[in-house]
Amino acid sequence: MITLYGIPRSRSLRVSWTLEELGLDWRYRYINFAKGDGRDPAFLAVNPCAKVPALVEDGFAITESAAIVLYLAEKYGAGKLLPKAGSHESALHHKWVSFITSELEQPLWSIGKHKFALPQEQRLPEMLSVAKWEFDKAAAIAEQWLPESEFLLGDELTIADILLGHTLLWATRFEQDIPPKLTAYRDRITARPAMAAGLAKEEAGAA
Repeated sequence: MITLYGIPRSRSLRVSWTLEELGLDWRYRYINFAKGDGRDPAFLAVNPCAKVPALVEDGFAITESAAIVLYLAEKYGAGKLLPKAGSHESALHHKWVSFITSELEQPLWSIGKHKFALPQEQRLPEMLSVAKWEFDKAAAIAEQWLPESEFLLGDELTIADILLGHTLLWATRFEQDIPPKLTAYRDRITARPAMAAGLAKEEAGAA
């Protein structure tokens, strides 16, 4: 059995979306940090960093959202969601995954940290304008790189699409300016039934 620990619309949505794209059987465990779930010894045994997402599969625990979705695609994808290893397409996929997680997402998380995640005394209002500048710069590059094809690598959805779609949802929630091609891409990618199914399961688990 696969168990996903998360919070609705957090990085765990990347994993629930991937699980649904792969048609896997899984259950959702909501971690309510406000009620102290993050300090529960059972959860800390899964992820000592006390963060979500975390995934447990038959006693094997893995953390970090990008690592989780790549693992799931490698194990269960049977050719779906990842290009052929060693191909030029795989190199481009690596580039997108790295860029999304290290350049595009990080300013958004800086906004989140300095708005609500950090202790009040550690939040710096000045960081919000810095993070916006960083996000605008990264978004302009992504807009330039975005191909005319339906997905980042052509006609097939990949893990990079899931990561980019979810990151753009974060940008939308944080009221960031998203260039027009990325906006259209976001709307198209996040309309997939698997994304809706993953989110619905997360929200039901947290209800």
